Amino acid sequence: MRYIGLDIHTDSIKVAVAESGRDRAQFLTSLSNDTPSLVRRLQRLGPLESLRCCYEAGPGGYSIQRALSAAGIDCRVIAPSLIPKQSGRRVKTDRLDAENLAHYLRSGDLVEVWIPDSKTESLRNLVRLREDAMQTRQKARQQLHHFLLRGGRSYPYRTTHWKHGHLNWIRRQRFDEEADNITIADYLRAVEMTDSRMAGIEEDLRQQSQDWQLHSLVLNLQALKGISFLSAMTIAAETGDMRRFATAEKLMSYYGLVPSERSSGKQEQRGRITRCGNSLVRRLLVESAWHYRHRPFMSQAISQRCEGLTQKVVDIAWRAQKRLHQKYMRLQMNGKPMQKVCVAVARELAGFIWAIGREV
Repeated sequence: MRYIGLDIHTDSIKVAVAESGRDRAQFLTSLSNDTPSLVRRLQRLGPLESLRCCYEAGPGGYSIQRALSAAGIDCRVIAPSLIPKQSGRRVKTDRLDAENLAHYLRSGDLVEVWIPDSKTESLRNLVRLREDAMQTRQKARQQLHHFLLRGGRSYPYRTTHWKHGHLNWIRRQRFDEEADNITIADYLRAVEMTDSRMAGIEEDLRQQSQDWQLHSLVLNLQALKGISFLSAMTIAAETGDMRRFATAEKLMSYYGLVPSERSSGKQEQRGRITRCGNSLVRRLLVESAWHYRHRPFMSQAISQRCEGLTQKVVDIAWRAQKRLHQKYMRLQMNGKPMQKVCVAVARELAGFIWAIGREV
């Protein structure tokens, strides 16, 4: 058996090999970042069933893994943050990185990442496109808002900003200088374009998810309070098949919602959450946790989302409302900061998401 470490960059791939046994991994060659050339080079190392390859997850995605798997070569994608580090080493090169990957692959000390199918990955890209578009819209709104403040214009009503009333008020604003009128018109046009772009992406998400294998998971997650279609799509696309998590605690850890710990001997010390998991879902769950400050109630929107779901999923969602509301109020009455309260509620919300995912 031969264990192969690949250190992949935009223009090159460093290859190192570790033979079975205890011999040190050896650097083999440096190739251009060309998948067919890599496959041909690996085929020279012996029978394909005797090869085990790995490389770190990164901007290159899973294209190399899929190409090697299609050629009959066992290839795994490794979580970079969980690769063992040697604190005494002060030298880091691409060759050493490839040798370390081969060495730790042989010893079994590497943690693989889950590789989604092509449909799930494409929907994940669409979800992240929406996230990028939302940040662009937020920036455009801030620029327009700051321009109005510089001109001494402040919205006089206590209604939600960026709705029809607020936008109509902005359209009615006129300045003495024509340059200012041109500026506000351009800022407003940018905001309207980003709103239209967001609406188009959301409609594309609804259409493309219809034939997705995790579509039923998206429907069932919407039984939970604070999780509508877009939130459920984000959770499903970023998490994938929840059956790969044996316990709810593992899913919480995947989202980075578990507390860090530095304990030694009789001393136990726990700190803030690890934040080592999926940041997009973690932020979304913390935002959803705010909804549980309200008492348990089956609103009309939640009742409509529960239509057609199994009674067991509906019962899980109802238990989540009662338990998380009680936890929210208990922590708040104990004087905990609001941010910590929402993080604690979000952690338990991930447990109910796991329960629904296992049912689906």
